[in-house]
Amino acid sequence: MLNRRILRVKAFQNLYAFEQCKGSNLNIARDFIRESFLPDLNSMEVQDKPALTKDAEEAVKLFDQNLESTSLLKASDAKPKIKQVVLEAIKQFHAANEKDRQFMLKNMVTSAERIPQLYLLAIELLQAFAKHVEKEVEKKKKLAGENPIAFSNELNLANNQVLKIIRESPTYRAAIARNNVNLEDLELELKEWFRDYIKPSETYQAYLQLANPTLDQDYEAADDLLKKVIFKNEVILNLFSEKDLNWTENKSVVRSLASKVLKNASSADALEAEQLPEIAINWDEDKEFFQNIFNFTIENIDSSKALIAQKTKNWDIERLAFTDKIIISMAIAEMKNFPSIPVKVSINEYIDISKTYSTPKSKQFVNGLLDVLAKELTDSGQIRKSGRGLLDNK
Repeated sequence: MLNRRILRVKAFQNLYAFEQCKGSNLNIARDFIRESFLPDLNSMEVQDKPALTKDAEEAVKLFDQNLESTSLLKASDAKPKIKQVVLEAIKQFHAANEKDRQFMLKNMVTSAERIPQLYLLAIELLQAFAKHVEKEVEKKKKLAGENPIAFSNELNLANNQVLKIIRESPTYRAAIARNNVNLEDLELELKEWFRDYIKPSETYQAYLQLANPTLDQDYEAADDLLKKVIFKNEVILNLFSEKDLNWTENKSVVRSLASKVLKNASSADALEAEQLPEIAINWDEDKEFFQNIFNFTIENIDSSKALIAQKTKNWDIERLAFTDKIIISMAIAEMKNFPSIPVKVSINEYIDISKTYSTPKSKQFVNGLLDVLAKELTDSGQIRKSGRGLLDNK
């Protein structure tokens, strides 16, 4: 379920950002109301500041009460100007939210589509460093002439079996071409990065001490260089951040996928398998999945918060971790709207997300609350499973 897990994380990240945007839009709308009742400095009439302040606060209160429905506003005996300002503020608030929703939805898809390019770029950096080593050793051999100097250990990275398996894989080459991964314009930078960061690293120096490394040793060296040098060095990582506006959120996912490519190639049957952890096996289907998760969660966020509030009566809903509310709301939306996904799969996926993105106590809280909600929603018929979802829940 690696692919779907990545997509759930991307949906969560963008839902989190969207909720923050809604909070900002709410404050902007309230500021608009208060500014509408500031004294008119250009007016020749006497300005009653206390009355204007009172009108502003009444308008803000009506605004908060009528965000979802303007029925109370219409029935209110408030002044015409107050009603007019509140209606305009509500209109602006919902328009801003919709604009942000569409932006986040588009950003979510674009960000997910870019992930294959990024993890392949990480592997290509390792390949480029291996090629650099080969060129440098060739130069040394030419300068050495017939002197009996051994260069075999220096070629360990160039001869790395795991990188060779990946490099010669038709699947990999096709993915490189399809995702437009190219380092040709970085020849000078690659030389400097190797000299300054790869060569002095403990991982690389230890690797040079090995005579005829095994496949496992080649994998460990490549994976360590990936995780301990490439993904720890801000200079090298600037290459990724320049290509991806969401790099901060995508970094851990990209590192995991790049490492999985190396792991796949280190298996005994790697030559036959030629497998890459693609972001999605069926992209159209998976894109629809996480777009729906995003939209269903937003559409039902109020009812989900109400469910959470019912089960946490001893807690103020606003005191719960902001991330927990989003995670639980996503899980509820998934359990109710995707009949083929087993309830226990959904719960486990969102528990894992809470481990990474929420508080230390969130795992137990999310697990306990989702177990209770899943049972009640199933008993009430709001969760109905079919196909695999039904079979796996038995």
